[in-house]
Amino acid sequence: MTKSDEKATLMDVRYIKLVTIGSVNPGNPLSDQSREEQAALLNRCLNDYPRGVIIGKDITVGRYLIGEHELTMERITYHVGFQRRPAWDEETGG
Repeated sequence: MTKSDEKATLMDVRYIKLVTIGSVNPGNPLSDQSREEQAALLNRCLNDYPRGVIIGKDITVGRYLIGEHELTMERITYHVGFQRRPAWDEETGG
């Protein structure tokens, strides 16, 4: 097994990026494009170099009554751990 084939362990994590997908604000719902951008960022964290690993997640659920209708919204924040801060994250001011 080479060094590049080894999985990163929690001890190797030096940088954590929080990636949020979804919204619980009924006054400002996300567009499909915004949701796709959020998913693209998560995919970039998990697939680009350096490859991150999900080390945790927070789930927030909002339930609202609007008239006679009940609206349920969900936001998930993924904690993505890296061995070092990705260069692309520094460039975008992440």
